Amino acid sequence: MKAVLFEAFQQAPKRVTVPDPTPEPHGVVLKVEATGVCRSDWHGWMGHDSDIELPHVPGHELAGRVVAIGKDVSNWRVGDKVTVPFICGCGSCSECHAGHQQVCLHQEQPGFTHWGSFAEYVAIHQADLNLVALPETMEFATAASLGCRFATSFRAVIDLGRVSAGQWVAVHGCGGVGLSAVMIAAAAGANVIGVDLDPAKLDLARELGAVAVINGRDGDVPAAIHEITRGGAHVSLDALGHSVTMTNSILCLKRRGKHIQVGLMLGEHAAPTVPMPKIVGQEIALLGSHGMQAHRYGAMLDMVACGTLDPARLVGDRITLADAPQALMEMDRFQSVGATVITQF
Repeated sequence: MKAVLFEAFQQAPKRVTVPDPTPEPHGVVLKVEATGVCRSDWHGWMGHDSDIELPHVPGHELAGRVVAIGKDVSNWRVGDKVTVPFICGCGSCSECHAGHQQVCLHQEQPGFTHWGSFAEYVAIHQADLNLVALPETMEFATAASLGCRFATSFRAVIDLGRVSAGQWVAVHGCGGVGLSAVMIAAAAGANVIGVDLDPAKLDLARELGAVAVINGRDGDVPAAIHEITRGGAHVSLDALGHSVTMTNSILCLKRRGKHIQVGLMLGEHAAPTVPMPKIVGQEIALLGSHGMQAHRYGAMLDMVACGTLDPARLVGDRITLADAPQALMEMDRFQSVGATVITQF
């Protein structure tokens, strides 16, 4: 199969031909029809993830069809249209038994713990637990974003933030994760404020339901949010993963507000200084959000089916597999408006 592979961290990946994967007894092989290029993939290529063994094929936001099935798989058939959370549970640990596969003790992550979806085919483990059926009417490019950006934002806003109508929600960083959060929080009836440095992304945030936007270059972001909300946000998300956006997210909250860290804090941002006096004195809640379990996708897909959510609006550039190495290397310097998705292999 054709795949994008890197043999050393921070060195240019190459489009190569490698052997096709075969399914584990409990797994399947998917023909990849679309896969997103995500900032998490960039972190992996940079060497920020200790799970990666070289040489490596990245990619974890994917949608496709089942083409091969392991002998122990009972719920899936060849031809099924599916996606998968970027964290796959083992099914046997205490967290999986409690329904928290997103923090599985023995989790597998395509594109991190094993070869991913920047390829024509990808192997997925524990298929009966982790695969998610997709409606035939959903475009593959749209479905590819569900496994990471959109699902992660859904769980952050709905399951952890418990955002409700009339609340103020600030979203720091309007890339794929942030714009997803804007749409989902607005659909929940919240008053959403989008924060970014790119005017085009802020314009799209408005189109997706933000009632106000702030360009981070224009001054004191927390002060601006306190002024707009007359006291601070109820919930704030750092959707980028940067010490500045994390700090701004905490400082913009009202008393007893919730900060949700969605963007990965890796590399030079792995151990940031936090404004502890505010956290303690105002009883600020700090929550981490790391993906979403397969069994929670139904609630999200129901909102998509009825038109309350429209993730298709978040698809940005569509590129080929040959374009993927350059797109991956540029993730920290340039990101298109919306999610970049590989749709031609």
